[in-house]
Amino acid sequence: MPATILISGESGTGKTVFARVIHSWSSRASKPFCVVSCPSLSPELLESELFGHAKGAFTGALRDYPGRIAACQGGTLLLDEIGDLPLSIQPKLLRVLQEKVYERVGEIETRKADIRIIAATNANIEAAVKAKTFREDLFYRLNVVDIVVPPLRERREDILPLAERILAFFSRQNHRRVLGLTDGARAVLQTYDWPGNVRELHNAIERAVLLCNEERIGVEHLPVKLAPANEPIVKIGDPVSLEKLEEMHIRRVLAGARSLEEAAEVLGMDSVTLWRRRKKYGI
Repeated sequence: MPATILISGESGTGKTVFARVIHSWSSRASKPFCVVSCPSLSPELLESELFGHAKGAFTGALRDYPGRIAACQGGTLLLDEIGDLPLSIQPKLLRVLQEKVYERVGEIETRKADIRIIAATNANIEAAVKAKTFREDLFYRLNVVDIVVPPLRERREDILPLAERILAFFSRQNHRRVLGLTDGARAVLQTYDWPGNVRELHNAIERAVLLCNEERIGVEHLPVKLAPANEPIVKIGDPVSLEKLEEMHIRRVLAGARSLEEAAEVLGMDSVTLWRRRKKYGI
């Protein structure tokens, strides 16, 4: 039985994409991949959605419903935002993980659960365990393999390759002849902090493709917040401190470099020194 995986990271970092890739690489790839968002339903509806229900189990249950566990037998079930799973359902999920069995709501028949569970969260589950809002035994069952997806601002070398793939997708989808990014747009994309992570990058590129009537997306096609018009341009000889010059130089080198290693080499720094400078300047 493949190990259960807990994927953590900020909202918008692509945890669902990671889960799909894990499924596609597994021996279960030919079987279904299902996603259940834990915060999207009330506890009663979420229990029914996961485990299914029998006809007449509750008001409105007009027919049998197999549930997502049954729907992805042999495959993978992603429980998105597992930190919001109600306490009332947690023991039942624990039983699925430990014993591979469950019952539908309103039934006494025990059914087999041949699924792999991947859980995703942007919450601190260990803090939830201490707060008694998440079962400790369930946390350890889920956390067999822990994958942390870093925010986009901590993996800037991924920004431009992601942007180019997203651009190509939306260019095809919208029948636009947008072939790439100008140097200015590339610099802006790579220096912005992306608080919304990949989701925000996705939206910014989609918007730019729709607005662009040229072959390349420029700064003018990107959201204003990515490159404020009133941002000062600092040059050597301007009445500013050496510290400010250093910050601007590091930002511009990072924007043009293909990786942090390349930027460190250009700047004549080792990777640890560059990391300290980025932390100091909030880059």
